[in-house]
Amino acid sequence: MFDGFDPIVLARIQFGFTVSFHFIFPSFSIGLASYLAVLEGFWLRTGKSVYLDLFTFWVKIFAVAFAMGVVSGIVMSYQFGTNWAVFSDKTGPVLGPLMAYEVLTAFFLEAGFLGVMLFGREKVGPGLHFAATCMVALGTFISAFWILSANSWMQTPAGYAMNDAGQFVMEGSWLDVIFNPSFPYRLIHTVTGAYLTTALAVGGVGAWHLLQQRRAPDGASAEASRIMFSMAMWMAAIVAPIQIFAGDAHGLNTLEHQPAKIMAMEGHFQSHPDGAPLILFGIPNQAEQRVDYSVEIPKLSSVILKHDANAPLAGLDTVARDRQPPVGIVFWSFRVMVALGMAMLALGVWSLYARLRGRLYDWPWLHRAGVAMAPAGFVAVIAGWITTEVGRQPYTVYGLLETAKSASPLAAPAVGASLIAFVVVYFAVFGIGTWYILKLMAKGVEVHEPALQDGPIRTAGTTPAPQIIAEGAPA
Repeated sequence: MFDGFDPIVLARIQFGFTVSFHFIFPSFSIGLASYLAVLEGFWLRTGKSVYLDLFTFWVKIFAVAFAMGVVSGIVMSYQFGTNWAVFSDKTGPVLGPLMAYEVLTAFFLEAGFLGVMLFGREKVGPGLHFAATCMVALGTFISAFWILSANSWMQTPAGYAMNDAGQFVMEGSWLDVIFNPSFPYRLIHTVTGAYLTTALAVGGVGAWHLLQQRRAPDGASAEASRIMFSMAMWMAAIVAPIQIFAGDAHGLNTLEHQPAKIMAMEGHFQSHPDGAPLILFGIPNQAEQRVDYSVEIPKLSSVILKHDANAPLAGLDTVARDRQPPVGIVFWSFRVMVALGMAMLALGVWSLYARLRGRLYDWPWLHRAGVAMAPAGFVAVIAGWITTEVGRQPYTVYGLLETAKSASPLAAPAVGASLIAFVVVYFAVFGIGTWYILKLMAKGVEVHEPALQDGPIRTAGTTPAPQIIAEGAPA
């Protein structure tokens, strides 16, 4: 069936498909774990049961998303031994320890405290339960730290040498490997993206229920929806500008270390010695080395990348054809990411305006925009991942190990058959999981306490607040 297909292309499609599914769930769970810690902290601080109701609501969604992230990650990692065995062999001495550190630190931390967070609130008391929630949130961040360190090393390799077997090995210090040139920028950009992704999802759920409650008001449940929407809009207003600034810094770092990727992102096939234009839109024509039907702003690309309107910028005419990344994919994925980032900023500014006017909770068009933007974070992180990974081509380790020389010696039918199996299973399993998450979101927050209590919740060694005793927690 797949005779005549390139097995390397099929292997790349398979890995891209599985990692795209996987990336959705960690980008949600990283931010959601921190959000859960904030909700529980507010409950302990204020004693208002609405925060506990919100925690109970979102922890169910977190459990499903976390489980799907773990399962999809395990399946993805198998491909390093099946489709990319040569890559694993050559980079294993460097990347293997980094992945082991992720398991020994982040995964064990998450696994050790996840059960307490999900099922132990009535067993260990509020203080220890809050500590467990914080440990899970910390674990998700540490996991992102190690994964991004490994991936960043593939983008900007440092602290390595080649042994006689042609393998990459550490030379000097592991700190050079871990804190490679692109890692700090990618860590900040990715983690803030995860927080924005979660904020938009939470805000979309809150906005949806605010719209529903305009027809059927529900006191405590309406308060939970208002809190969700308000907290999410604060995050959008504060974090979106930070994310744009971090993205700009990341772009400057990429220009220094991976100039061909920036050329593809900008659509610069030709060098511009007197200032490069910013190409807003167009159709990249890699065969003819030009962008057809381009809409440009003169010299703006040089202003953004060099902070000088007349600064020269090299183009892909300085890069051999067989060393150029696929420009069309990188060009458009970058624009999708940037457009959604601007939309997030606009939503945050709109919410600030509505807050100042006292209309944050009764402006239907703002709420509709919040619902429409709920999936924007997921789309943006996938678009960013595509920009980063496709822009690195034709290398798996930038400038050192080619993708064509990283694959296992497999025939196209074998890779194609597993690709079809992955597509069928992933859409079935993760489709059901996503449907269940959406069902939980649509159901809304269940009210467990009829009244709110002001004042902090007492923790270990003191008398618990009345609602804790009522819920069965130990006195």
